[in-house]
Amino acid sequence: MEPQNDTKILEFLLLGLSEEQELQPLIFGLFLSMYLITVFGNLFIILAVNSDPHLHTPMYFFLSNLSFVDICFTSTTIPKMLQNIRTQSKVLTYEGCITQMYFFILFAVLDMFLLTVMAYDRFVAICHPLHYMVIMNPRLCSLLVLVSWMMSALNSLLQSVMVLRLSFCTDLEIPHFFCEINQLIQLACSDMFLNEIVMYFAAAILGGGSFTGILYSYSKIVSSIQRISSAQGKCKAFSTCASHLSVVSLFYCTCLGVYFSSAATHSSHSSATASVMYTVATPMLNPFIYSLRNKDIKRALERIIRKAGITLSWG
Repeated sequence: MEPQNDTKILEFLLLGLSEEQELQPLIFGLFLSMYLITVFGNLFIILAVNSDPHLHTPMYFFLSNLSFVDICFTSTTIPKMLQNIRTQSKVLTYEGCITQMYFFILFAVLDMFLLTVMAYDRFVAICHPLHYMVIMNPRLCSLLVLVSWMMSALNSLLQSVMVLRLSFCTDLEIPHFFCEINQLIQLACSDMFLNEIVMYFAAAILGGGSFTGILYSYSKIVSSIQRISSAQGKCKAFSTCASHLSVVSLFYCTCLGVYFSSAATHSSHSSATASVMYTVATPMLNPFIYSLRNKDIKRALERIIRKAGITLSWG
């Protein structure tokens, strides 16, 4: 008999990071703390950029967009995971799984595109400083963000439509804390060859293209910095892209770490644990990297805190 894909009754079970009951309160507390730090940390970055006229520049425009995407990125997975732990339920409906997968892919790819756009921004700032504001005009900045959104949305829609054509068997346990596309495809009874081709081709084109763009930008940046005669000038030029380079390194190193660890261990639970690094840890650390290494952001945040303190004292 042909396997049927009955979406009306189909439900998936998210096994999470661990099935040991005694660890659930610890996992709940840890992920709730990380989620709150991520949301409020990135909200502070957005607030600082929007409230300070000195930060109304292309670099901080892209940074505020990245912070918004990081909030959305973690919000696609963590709240559902926390709800499952609190209610002691692992069930996720078919529609809910597809929706979660769509938005997870959307914001993950958008993260990559924004990091690439920010690398291009730093390339123009360092290699063409006299023409920076002419090249990185508000129209181009908005267009770069809009194109990133459109490409991410189209890729996510394609991946979701490809999953919708699959039929699933009775074993619907996903050894992860969210509907990860690779784990989802492995549960299919129907032929998944085309899905794997599309998935890996998109990863190679979008991920590889973004990474290549970042490498090209930084190769030009390094070459330009080396031509600066004074050591102080070199240090100042490098400091303008140090925060972004740290975030890029964190994002791509954790992604590669997850890929190689899952390939080495062949364990789904190990892969799920490793994926916490780029799904939760990276968005949480981004605000700290930009605020601790950036004097402008520091000053803007200090002004916001002082204003809030004055308001509270008057209240």
